[in-house]
Amino acid sequence: MSNLADLAHYTINDNESKMKEFMLLFRLPQQAGEDTVSEEGMKALSKKWENWVGGIAAQGKVVSAGPRLEPVGKVLKNGGVVTDGPFVEVREMLGGFLRIKAASLDEATTLAHGCPAIDQGGTVEVRPIMVYS
Repeated sequence: MSNLADLAHYTINDNESKMKEFMLLFRLPQQAGEDTVSEEGMKALSKKWENWVGGIAAQGKVVSAGPRLEPVGKVLKNGGVVTDGPFVEVREMLGGFLRIKAASLDEATTLAHGCPAIDQGGTVEVRPIMVYS
């Protein structure tokens, strides 16, 4: 996904002020990494992501696009325990995220359809962002 942050600019109008924000979390199979895809396949996949995010951005619904995440990391647990990842028991990894706005959870879910993560055998988790007042 290249230059997705460039797609995140939008203008607020009266209708948009009634929108809620949602996070789309992209979970990909462990084997969906770049090392298993040819260069041409990676270019095609990047284009799919750009087109999909671009379609949502064209509707003025992208708040921000998060960068792709590396498949490694650390997890902190109670008591200060730190473990390394990725984890053998985890079949999916968090690959990235997109912050969008929509009128409802149903609309946000509709916007999530067509996400390339699904074609890669992954999932898209749609979560409302809590607003504290």
